[in-house]
Amino acid sequence: MLRVESPDSSIAIIQDEIRKNPGARYEHRLHAVLLVAQGMSCVKTAELLGDSVRSVEEWVKSFNQIGLQALYDLPVPGRPSRVSAETLEEIGKILRMSPQEVGLDCVLWDGKALSHWLAAAKGLSLGVRQCQRLFRQLGFRLRKPRPQSAKADPIAQEEYKKTL
Repeated sequence: MLRVESPDSSIAIIQDEIRKNPGARYEHRLHAVLLVAQGMSCVKTAELLGDSVRSVEEWVKSFNQIGLQALYDLPVPGRPSRVSAETLEEIGKILRMSPQEVGLDCVLWDGKALSHWLAAAKGLSLGVRQCQRLFRQLGFRLRKPRPQSAKADPIAQEEYKKTL
């Protein structure tokens, strides 16, 4: 008899994949409604597929009222992004350059510098925090050098350190 190795972890991996993929979620709901249509109870279907009974009941009710369209994911609410895909791509290219190359007076890119550049070059008014999110979205990390005092005595600093 053929069996899946490590069924508990396999079930978790498969269920995670179904939850992440919109197409898989639709097909999962189709299977649930199909099982109920073939005579299986909502309770048994939910148990078999690893869903809540209430979810299966809602899918069947929605299917009865609307049809197949009811099993698709609903659009996610929220304000559309003010940064287009093209602008986002351009921001990624600009961030690979130094801020001085695009006319800014700073040495490193940070949220404030990107906010100023977007306002001047693109007419986009984004806050510093939103610009910091763009860094993360594009795969950049903020790296700033440690501040050093101009009047610091290097010998005294070495003596102060706990380990050499």
